[in-house]
Amino acid sequence: MKISAILPVLATISLLPLSGAAQSSSAYSFLDITSSSHVYGLGGNNICVIDDDVTLADQNPALIGPELEKQVAATYMLYLGSGNFAGVRYGMGIGDHSAWAIGLRYLNYGSIDGFDEFGTSIGSFTPTDIVVEGSYSRDITDRWRGGVNLKFAYSSYEQYSAAALAADLGVNYYDEEHDLSFSVVLKNMGGQVKRFADAYNRVPFDIQLGYMQALGNSPLYISITANNLTRWRIPYYEYNTSSEIKVEPKSGFFSNLFRHLIFGLEYQPSERFYVDLAYNYKTRTDMASFNRNILSGFSAGLGFKVRGFSFGAAYAMPCKSGSTLMVNLECSIGELM
Repeated sequence: MKISAILPVLATISLLPLSGAAQSSSAYSFLDITSSSHVYGLGGNNICVIDDDVTLADQNPALIGPELEKQVAATYMLYLGSGNFAGVRYGMGIGDHSAWAIGLRYLNYGSIDGFDEFGTSIGSFTPTDIVVEGSYSRDITDRWRGGVNLKFAYSSYEQYSAAALAADLGVNYYDEEHDLSFSVVLKNMGGQVKRFADAYNRVPFDIQLGYMQALGNSPLYISITANNLTRWRIPYYEYNTSSEIKVEPKSGFFSNLFRHLIFGLEYQPSERFYVDLAYNYKTRTDMASFNRNILSGFSAGLGFKVRGFSFGAAYAMPCKSGSTLMVNLECSIGELM
């Protein structure tokens, strides 16, 4: 089976339709799928949310710190109906200024029928991805913290396999007095160490900015995350009346601007409970060729903590034919001792 037959799978993984020009940078788009239900409820990408949550390390390693108790977290995601993703992560603070975490993610996209170049069935296969991660953070000042996240990614699609190494570098500024958080992350710096075939597939490098702040003294928080900052114009596919897919680059200033931004709103009356809602305009426009609905681009989530245990859930329905549910279960071992 040719590697080009795997491209529909990759399109589902990244929630982005693929073009021939984009194939070289799309093989590892699963690295951008978060393992945090808190983040998924805030649009799937948030690098500045402040929470005692070890799963935040895959968004920005600077979000974990010495305040983190010994914590283990499990993640499960039902992805667009056929995908089943699972992960586990452990982390803890070190002394007064540092923290570390390790994690493993397994992404299974369900059974797919395989055919050779003559259309003859060659049986079914299950494409899978595995990510192994290690994170470290350290306080720079009372308000600034930096961190690094190292990742090894392995993909197996039918008889093809590939591997890549990548790293995230992040910093976070947190002003507790004004409840303001600001972050910068250089994400997925690295490259492929084993190819699928002859073609070289790039790791999706990105520069991201994030801002989150409470609205006055209220329990409401707003967040704005800017991503895909390595390029200004982001083309997407449009489904036209002749049932063909065509690329239509958006050249308008505001169209490109909002495809870079994710907006979130969170209600957090206490440290033990939150409800959030987000809107991702890029997801909505990307779904234009996949029968989007009124919920496309929106996501919602909630979470609560009880006696050392935390539970979080988030839901999104990018298109009519599929929805996504993510749940997190965490245990702070230090609080139970």
